[in-house]
Amino acid sequence: MTRNQLDTDLIIAGGGLAGATLALALARVVPELRVTVVESVPLAPDALPDEYQPSYDARSTALAWGSRLILEELGLWQAVSEHATPIQHIHVSDRGHFGATRLHAQDHGQQALGYVVDNRWMGLCLMRALLDTRVQWQAPAQVTGMVPTEEGVRVDIRKGGEPLTLTGQCLVVADGGRSGLREKLGFQARTEEYGQNALIANVSTAESHRYVAYERFTDTGPMALLPHGSPREPGNQSALVWTLSDTALHDILSLSDEQKCRKLQERFGSRLGRFTRIGDCYHYPLKLTTVNEPVRPGVALVGNAAHALHPVAGQGFNLALRGLMTLVEQMRRGVDRGVSIGDLSVLGEYQRLHRKDWQQTVQFSDSLIRLFGQPLAPVALARDAGLIGLDVLPGAKRWFARKAMGTGGRKPVLSITGKAREARSE
Repeated sequence: MTRNQLDTDLIIAGGGLAGATLALALARVVPELRVTVVESVPLAPDALPDEYQPSYDARSTALAWGSRLILEELGLWQAVSEHATPIQHIHVSDRGHFGATRLHAQDHGQQALGYVVDNRWMGLCLMRALLDTRVQWQAPAQVTGMVPTEEGVRVDIRKGGEPLTLTGQCLVVADGGRSGLREKLGFQARTEEYGQNALIANVSTAESHRYVAYERFTDTGPMALLPHGSPREPGNQSALVWTLSDTALHDILSLSDEQKCRKLQERFGSRLGRFTRIGDCYHYPLKLTTVNEPVRPGVALVGNAAHALHPVAGQGFNLALRGLMTLVEQMRRGVDRGVSIGDLSVLGEYQRLHRKDWQQTVQFSDSLIRLFGQPLAPVALARDAGLIGLDVLPGAKRWFARKAMGTGGRKPVLSITGKAREARSE
């Protein structure tokens, strides 16, 4: 069977942020590839709203400055930026201790250290951009299995209760770590439970956030407050990530909104004045999940299917985005060499290049949790000294800023802008 006899070239399981971004990047950089996305949520292009009305309870994602640069390369940032709240300052502190460090975008010659964007808005921007590409969709549908073939893979799909089969060169699993497809395909995930939960909600405060993101470590776990709302003027709304034990989570959820605000005030303090409102609360258990060998001939795991991090450093989607660009780069190189994009020489190089980034990011996030989770006095003093050192030592502060901004990792060799320009001119 030749390439032209295959149903498609690449099948992406999952059309969420990771899967849709990968599809768009391939359409920009490797436009000759036929891409099919299999998504469980039904899609109706004519249902995309002409105008976006932000919701108070919208879930959001923290985008590092490095992720903005990637979205610019893909021609997506201009649209996304319409509802992207900048993070111009970061304040890190340890509750009950004197140590603290501060980062300021202007000190690094940038407009912002990062941005907070509603997931739904980013998804709408991706869908609008994808409507102008040749990417095909199977939705609502889901991948139920895969069999390697001499030409690549045969992927089993269930759509509307009916079985369907697609043949292609490669399958990319981008449906997160909870669907079960990863395990069904035989990948072994290593999971470490933190014994904590993340409570996610939007909150309002008496004082403006002034585009400051707060990372507050407490004796019961870290909490983050990220500026949220209008990108044009600093407001009073922030996105909350609150780490809680099972018992504490149960107790918080049983409270009224007014009582939740009081409890939050006790843990966070008064840097933003009084907490005046808390929106719908969502929660999920925290765990560190990694797959040591996320590729094999004809199949690759990306995003949360390959690695899921503690949200303390806000690096999950940013790490995934860098990995997606590395995969796109290697697929571009494979096509240029006349090699199947599912060949292990292509996918193995993607794994090799991305591995160092995810190992360093996992270590950075995990070490923060373990370091600030130690109640011993000598450890607390060392933490305070470390935070002060980050605040006053230029070299240490630059290193920390690069981590926060997502600019300290490997830079792709491939010029995505050049390829995107070629693709748009065809």
